[in-house]
Amino acid sequence: MNELLRVPFDFCNPSIPVTCSYLPCKDKDGYENHILLMEIPASMYLHTNQADEAFMRVGDKSRKLSFDERVQLMYDKGERFYEDTAVYGATVDDIDMDAVADYTKLVGYSKTPLEYLRENNGFVMTNKQGEEDVSTACILLFGKNPQKFFPRARTRFIRYEGADEKVGAEMNVIKDVTFEGTILNQVKKTIEFIETQVREHTFLGQHGQFVTRRDYPEFVIQEMTVNSVCHRAYSIKGTEIQIKMFDDRLVFESPGKLPGMVKPTNIRNTHFSRNPKIAAQSISLCQGVWRGL
Repeated sequence: MNELLRVPFDFCNPSIPVTCSYLPCKDKDGYENHILLMEIPASMYLHTNQADEAFMRVGDKSRKLSFDERVQLMYDKGERFYEDTAVYGATVDDIDMDAVADYTKLVGYSKTPLEYLRENNGFVMTNKQGEEDVSTACILLFGKNPQKFFPRARTRFIRYEGADEKVGAEMNVIKDVTFEGTILNQVKKTIEFIETQVREHTFLGQHGQFVTRRDYPEFVIQEMTVNSVCHRAYSIKGTEIQIKMFDDRLVFESPGKLPGMVKPTNIRNTHFSRNPKIAAQSISLCQGVWRGL
């Protein structure tokens, strides 16, 4: 019994907070006994054994994770943030300093744009070799051409005729537009285009006045578009954000699993930011644009 109780502390790194209780029962011989019940809560960390191996439960078996899978799991849990990783081959010359200057003016930062990048959010950091690294967040927010380093970091709008997504000879795509550039530019262009696709219904209301109703409120379109770019998993490089409009619904698909402690059962009241720096900067930029600044 003592060996079982020590396992979460002696054989797991970091240790796991386990709640133990004893349930009375009768064993196979009819004697009074107990069942040890160990309740293990969901964790925000990647846990390994003494051999520094990590496993994931798949069905009724435990599968050892590869290095890439471990790193991706750490991103999903928020133990690491992909937005902080240095972009290979990127330098300060790949940053649009005019865009940074516009942002520093918006937030009231008095120093130069380059000083802002060096002093805030780890956008530009000096590595061990004395060279300056540029973070993923910096390129996505202020890069001259973010798609040079992240080709699929873009937003694609697809309009279908009808209520189903068909392929092959029955393909029913009637609009297919892709938006690139920085996160802010993508958000602006995407929202502007979706607005041209939203249907409005005008009818005579109860008080003898004409009333116009939209299929989708403007605020909802803005919120969903911003959330899609702020919370996508940019470590997944093989696909883009896809916004699909059908006759009866509008669907936003952003690459990545639910992050951190967010689950389908608690998504309404649990908040977790996969890219906290991108989210904070994007929201400030978008608010500034919507206020007409």
